[in-house]
Amino acid sequence: MQPDTVAFDQKKRIASLWLLSASSLAAIVLIRPYWQDGPVHEFIEVSGLMLIFLAILGRLWSILYIGAHKNRKLVDIGPYSMTRNPLYLSSLAGILGVGLISGSLILAVSMAFAFYLVFKYTALREAAFLEHLFGAAYRDYAKKTPLFLPRLSLYRTATGVRFSQKALTSTFRDSLFLLALFPFLEGIEYLRMNGHLPILATMF
Repeated sequence: MQPDTVAFDQKKRIASLWLLSASSLAAIVLIRPYWQDGPVHEFIEVSGLMLIFLAILGRLWSILYIGAHKNRKLVDIGPYSMTRNPLYLSSLAGILGVGLISGSLILAVSMAFAFYLVFKYTALREAAFLEHLFGAAYRDYAKKTPLFLPRLSLYRTATGVRFSQKALTSTFRDSLFLLALFPFLEGIEYLRMNGHLPILATMF
């Protein structure tokens, strides 16, 4: 990988994520899940809610380690000892959870995959910049640590981890948005079941 000497412009990532979010919301509104009620629907919905809680915990855990050190120090402990991108991985879990709450397995997987492509592109660009910053230390870290899927056997941590209260507060506030989507999606489900929303397609 050819190292980048300039940090990736996060505005591009944010713009892409907002576009995907708007498209996903439109799909959730217009697509009726095959299982609209019953035990299968409840199981899918509860699974989605559990993933959202895991996503929030994962993002908070990750920011405790990276918040005070981003682009200043190579962080390779805590969640970063198992995967190079625990924040993005946690976000993907939350996105999959939101998709599952909508009731459609296909829509949930499609949403997660679309966001994964954005996160992967961003992660690769960020990896090139971190290689430029930290050189051989980052290359050694990248050789043994997966880009996304965690390798649990690599886990290690340290005592007295210094964290950024501002970064932690900001991440917690942003994570609450995922929880706020639950009553919103329940409202969409109510409107759909009572015939107040147009249906574009039915999807498993």
